Amino acid sequence: MNKGNSMKNAAIGILYLLPAMVILGVFQIYPIIKVFLMSFYTQYNYFQHIVFEYGVGNYIQLATDPKFILALKNTSIFVFGVVPTSMILALFFAALLNSKVRLKKFFRNIYFLPFVTSTVAISMVWRWIFHSKHGILNYGLGFLGIDLIPWLIDPDWSMVSLIILSVWKTLGYNILILLTGLQNIDEQYYMASKIDGANSWKRFTRVTIPLLSPTLFFVSITSLIGSFKVFSEVYALFEKRPGPLNSALTMVYYIYDKMTNQFSYGVAAAASVVLFIIILTITMIQFLIGKRFVHYK
Repeated sequence: MNKGNSMKNAAIGILYLLPAMVILGVFQIYPIIKVFLMSFYTQYNYFQHIVFEYGVGNYIQLATDPKFILALKNTSIFVFGVVPTSMILALFFAALLNSKVRLKKFFRNIYFLPFVTSTVAISMVWRWIFHSKHGILNYGLGFLGIDLIPWLIDPDWSMVSLIILSVWKTLGYNILILLTGLQNIDEQYYMASKIDGANSWKRFTRVTIPLLSPTLFFVSITSLIGSFKVFSEVYALFEKRPGPLNSALTMVYYIYDKMTNQFSYGVAAAASVVLFIIILTITMIQFLIGKRFVHYK
């Protein structure tokens, strides 16, 4: 192939990629750069787009803002509550659906429904389920002799309510991904382990988990990133508030509040950058751990 043909093919390739590159640049790359620059706007006229002063004042304000520290703490509790719980439950149900159970297709569709249903609609239903006096959850717990729990009005229970809702919502997607991973494991590995005398637990820990590790790794990353970005569940579950006494105030809700209610664009941008750095750092740590424990072959 001569040089002229190579350049022609390269130009055609670029033309094919151009629409996607433009969309990516306008809706992904430019906003990221703009938010990073805005985080250094300490005096800014949003309507006339005039920056009077640059500096690190927004980051200093974040470091001394008790609400931001609380949002950071609440988000950490939420992430460490949702991600492991959702993954363990998803693995259990995926293994169950992968076995020879009756009505398998029916249960697959049932578990996947929460993922395709509107978060707001789900949150409205859960608000009724969590209702202190008339909720079905307290009604069921009453049969076990447990007193009424103020799920949505007590600061001690609001985060628990949010975690339960989020685990339930993400369960279907995680089950589907893990089930696909389980079905891709060659049956010959299980047959060989049975011949070697491995019981069910050893087959699960020595065969299933290692061969499923790439899928588990993928689910852990997507779940963690999604959990750090939780917002709509908080907004809908607590009627546009971050829970009683800010007990469910998360990082994204803090950014939303600074941006839309307080018009502190620089502080909101700085908080977004901090959130981005936290997610990036934890994801990189996950990749480092994944190099040791994830088996791709």
